[in-house]
Amino acid sequence: MRVNFTVNGRPQEADDVWEGESLLYVLRERMGLPGSKNACEQGECGSCTVRLDGVPVCSCLVAAGQVEGREVVTVEGLAEFAKERAEHGGCGTGACGTSLDAAKKWEARPGQDSQTGEGVELSPIQQAFIDAGAVQCGFCTPGLLIAADELLERQSDPSDQDIREALSGNLCRCTGYEKILDAVRLAAARQGEAV
Repeated sequence: MRVNFTVNGRPQEADDVWEGESLLYVLRERMGLPGSKNACEQGECGSCTVRLDGVPVCSCLVAAGQVEGREVVTVEGLAEFAKERAEHGGCGTGACGTSLDAAKKWEARPGQDSQTGEGVELSPIQQAFIDAGAVQCGFCTPGLLIAADELLERQSDPSDQDIREALSGNLCRCTGYEKILDAVRLAAARQGEAV
């Protein structure tokens, strides 16, 4: 089958997709977007988390055919997605979620590569992960970034419990999670200062 959908603001088409093929496989192997990691293939670890129509999902559990006509944002497009969201006033403050209509209107800008993330300033959560030292081996980082970005989009000042709950589907085998929590707190604080 052929699947047409939008990835990081760009219309994409995947041909000869097998009915049981996962979105994760299509993103990594067919589209050359290796940011979402293939770890458990059972939806348990969160390493493959992407946003599907604004909602964080484990891409290993989504059949590629289910994304027909839909919007996918991977970690490679996260910075541009966050910038686009903030510039269009749609929840850059974290007060609400991105509507489906708003997500569909998002487009990558020329000169900035939402395919690889090159030439794009990091999103607030990406920068906070670096500044707080929340990245170790990096395998879990893409999924954590996607989940944390979605949390901060809908809740500008999350409590520690809110952060833990939002990231509960993402496993990190290197840390005790404290630096990850610090990073989300830092991004929330910076987001609050920018308002």
